[in-house]
Amino acid sequence: MHPCYEVDNFSYKLATTPSTKCLVIYISLSFFSLVTTCGNLLVIISVIYFKQLHTPTNSLILSLAVADLLVGVLVFPFSIAFTVTSCVYQEHLLCKLRDSFDVALCTSSILHLCFISIDRYYAVCKPLTYTVRINDRVAAIMILVCWGVSVLIGIAIIVAGFSQGKCEGNCSVDVLLANIMGPVFSFYLPAIIMLSIYLKIFLVAQKQARSIHNTKSGATVSKMERKATKTLAIVMGVFLLCLTPYFLCIVFEPLSKESTPLAVIEALNWLTLSNSMLNPFIYAFFYSWFRSAFRMIISGKIFQGDFVNSKL
Repeated sequence: MHPCYEVDNFSYKLATTPSTKCLVIYISLSFFSLVTTCGNLLVIISVIYFKQLHTPTNSLILSLAVADLLVGVLVFPFSIAFTVTSCVYQEHLLCKLRDSFDVALCTSSILHLCFISIDRYYAVCKPLTYTVRINDRVAAIMILVCWGVSVLIGIAIIVAGFSQGKCEGNCSVDVLLANIMGPVFSFYLPAIIMLSIYLKIFLVAQKQARSIHNTKSGATVSKMERKATKTLAIVMGVFLLCLTPYFLCIVFEPLSKESTPLAVIEALNWLTLSNSMLNPFIYAFFYSWFRSAFRMIISGKIFQGDFVNSKL
């Protein structure tokens, strides 16, 4: 029985007085939404405010943070509403909106990570041509492609009516073609491309580490690029760990004789959403300049003077 429901005169309805378990679920998920929103807002403010962070790579990170922020602001409330009320209110509209935002922002995130892996490939494997091939204009085009494709997919889900979830079933895309072909092109194929690129980067970085005989400054630059690549590879790794279980589930569910329990689908969906909350913590843990920026923003120091050109 759903923790937020009760039986009244043999009818199953939303409890007028929520149980303790229901309140704990609601408060916990609301807290996750708040942390996701605030964490990504810190990343966005940091990259926009501090001039030192105005690089093509950080532009992509900024755009990725915007996608994660929208997950906290848009997807989390819809998902909380479904988790707590089990899609009682306007179930078809709620499911459509939830799926549209969820799939669009998920697609946006993985496309951003694809372009970030390309950025890292040129930074580590082709450092002499990096500034020519990856500049602000190229980064802007990458960002436009990410959001353009994502918005089109989000609109297609609503217009095509793929979301047919009901309260008895799963509030998720329920079309065989969408459940199999969608993940292949929006998740598995990009994931394989990213893994291949990062494997190539790892091999080149290992080769560089063994053969560096240049100046100290050249070695330092190379070391910084490899560290940045390692951090962004961890971001991608966390992304895959959070999303792979859900995509495996929805791909193999149509092939199973029994439907996956709703509680399992919900748990896996929340695991995918948690990725948007984790990225800012990864940046803060691995990047000293993001830690410095976060401290200055949280303490309110940036409001006490002009620190745009500060050395982080």
